[in-house]
Amino acid sequence: MPPWLPRAMMLAMWIVTAFGIALWLFLRLQNLIVLLLISLFLALALEPAVNWLHRHRWPRGPATGAVMLMVMVLVVAFFSLLGSMLVGQVLAFASEVPAMIRAALHWVNTTFDTTYSPTTLLNEISSASGVVEQYASAIADNVWGAGTTVMALLFNGLAIALFTFYLCADGPRFRRVICSVLPPRTQRETLRAWEIAIEKTGGYLYSRALLALVCAGAHYAVLVVLEIPFAFALALWVGVLSQFIPTVGTYIGGAVPVLVALLVGIWPAVWVLVFVIVYQQFENYLLQPRITAKTLDMHPAVAFGSVLAGVAILGAPGALLALPMGASLQAFLSTYIRRYEVEEHHLLSAAKAGEEPAAETGEGDAPPGDDSGPGEDGGTREAGGDTGPGGGGTATGTGDRPGPTPPAQG
Repeated sequence: MPPWLPRAMMLAMWIVTAFGIALWLFLRLQNLIVLLLISLFLALALEPAVNWLHRHRWPRGPATGAVMLMVMVLVVAFFSLLGSMLVGQVLAFASEVPAMIRAALHWVNTTFDTTYSPTTLLNEISSASGVVEQYASAIADNVWGAGTTVMALLFNGLAIALFTFYLCADGPRFRRVICSVLPPRTQRETLRAWEIAIEKTGGYLYSRALLALVCAGAHYAVLVVLEIPFAFALALWVGVLSQFIPTVGTYIGGAVPVLVALLVGIWPAVWVLVFVIVYQQFENYLLQPRITAKTLDMHPAVAFGSVLAGVAILGAPGALLALPMGASLQAFLSTYIRRYEVEEHHLLSAAKAGEEPAAETGEGDAPPGDDSGPGEDGGTREAGGDTGPGGGGTATGTGDRPGPTPPAQG
């Protein structure tokens, strides 16, 4: 037996044992890890506002408490409005049910030459009421389980609030402790990544809040003009849902105002649906690119795919973390990935048919859309290639193509 074989076998056993223990701990602490991830991203989102208050001579503790209190008030107000809208709309729908049943029966009888009557329909409903009573009794028996779920959600919410407060209020101390165990070069890279995460996460939430405000205001004006009930709550619902579910959130949120408008009439519902579709196009192509150009520069399809991936990995919390995490990762990678000047080709041209191709950039000019200064993510974009002799000139491209041949000397 070779002398190194027993040591290799022991090392393999220790590695397998350590991996098993780590996997067991991960499965046991999975809920805590998810709570810490949510708290970390909420702290990153709140830190720009806390830093702004701290620069205006607020202590970090009271500044963090004030920002969190404002966010909690907005969340409670949002769900209170939705709750009042839901209760009022259910009552209104219940009062309209008899008239809707009579209208539906009249249409069925005249269309299919049948003789259904409301009395027959009520008998059919009463015969099916036994199944409904069984479901109702099952729900009543499961009240203890529902109460336990509510208590667990309340406990998780308080834990997230506590972790978020300490991660944000003691952010500088927390980062100092982490950097104290890292070498200097790694410290700089860690702090740079942390700064990018704060910028992108906070910018993402603030830009989404601004878009939600604009969306809610536009839908509120239309719903008021069409005399749709609960216009403010419905507009707030569309505004919030459309911004945190990219691409299709407007249509999902707009389904509720369309259904509510059906109680008013067919044409109000049609006009609400048309406005929802038109506003989505306006937001995607005009409004959103201007507002999120410096905060979340992600393609809508990529953003939607990120949300689906987050839901598949972490469930509902993953939908909240997917977009800011993707934006931070994209900004961090763009800092370290070197980009080159792209060769001219007809497959890369975005010009319309019949237009002349754009002129090539001259020597010493940066490529279109490139900024020679510090980028928004904190890094300096390079146009590719090294600088010219002396190190002081601008980049002139990749250096793959030779320049023009100088004239021969006499």
